[in-house]
Amino acid sequence: MILTGFLQWRMTQAFDVCIRGDAIVGRSLALLLARERIRVAICRSPRSGNAQADVRAYALNRASRELLDGLRVWPSQATPVRAMQVWGDEGGRIDFTAPKASGEIAWLLDAQLLEDQLAQALRFATSVQYVDAPEDVRVALTVVCEGKDSSTRQALGAGWSARPYEHKALAGRLLGEHPHGGVARQWFMGADILALLPMGGEQGREMALVWSVPLERAERLQALSASEFTHALQSALPADVGALTLSSDIMAWPLQLAQAQRWVGPGWALAGDAAHTVHPLAGQGLNLGLADARELARVLGAREYWRDLGDLRLLRRYERARKADVLAMGLITDGLQGLFSHTDARWQALRNWGMNAVGANPFIKSWLTRQAMG
Repeated sequence: MILTGFLQWRMTQAFDVCIRGDAIVGRSLALLLARERIRVAICRSPRSGNAQADVRAYALNRASRELLDGLRVWPSQATPVRAMQVWGDEGGRIDFTAPKASGEIAWLLDAQLLEDQLAQALRFATSVQYVDAPEDVRVALTVVCEGKDSSTRQALGAGWSARPYEHKALAGRLLGEHPHGGVARQWFMGADILALLPMGGEQGREMALVWSVPLERAERLQALSASEFTHALQSALPADVGALTLSSDIMAWPLQLAQAQRWVGPGWALAGDAAHTVHPLAGQGLNLGLADARELARVLGAREYWRDLGDLRLLRRYERARKADVLAMGLITDGLQGLFSHTDARWQALRNWGMNAVGANPFIKSWLTRQAMG
């Protein structure tokens, strides 16, 4: 009886922070906190019964690379993006090239590969332990990284303001006829936003597809066979893209602009998609989530020696530091999506004129490139 009570006491006293959700943001945060000698319990995210392989790819900026490099989890298979080409729907175009000093605008990573790298690193983090019942773990701070459908966020009463886009994102992998040369390409085509992102090394032919389409059309595209889907995709793209072969299943998810009304409370904080989501057209979703993890770990590591990890004043430092950046990115992506969704000819002429004007201005292009690089 005494032994049982002692073991139960040890279980409730063993950790400082509990992270609910073990996808990329949750795992990265656990490793960052372990470096601060904070003891972490991490609870696995609920997994869907769908056994479909994850075909998503992430575009990571320099700040995210530095974070993952510091954790020693940067995959050697990451594909550098040397240039970006963006087209409007009526002749508008902007070309971005990485500065010579850096060489890359961003890097493309396979989602599952990065998760696996983080899982391997966690095996050697002695102050991090997986738990099956987080409600039995008594900690000073719970960090919610469960994603946009987080049940814990709802239970905490953090609030969730979401505006659906009435679009779905379709994602898959393609094999191109020609090497992509490390060039990312994106087309704004009325209601559609379509991106082909380089994968498989700088001279590879593999590409990640991200295609934002209205809900009704998305359902029709999802119902097509592989050959029919490829034909529909080729029909939407210019001929100089070359022949494409679909090499994976297609994943789909609804799009929304959303943010929690409160990111923190006494003893809890939100991070990643549990705190905010943006349109994927700029490829910044995971970069925002990793920036959350970095800032929260910094705030907790720099706290006054007498301050508890779950202190609300402490956690508000994190919330204040991150909310402005997330709001700015949400406004940019939402504005672009709204601008290109207009079908009126006057809006069409204005946006394509704007793209060409930006493309001809080296100072604005340089600033935009630096923003994309993080």
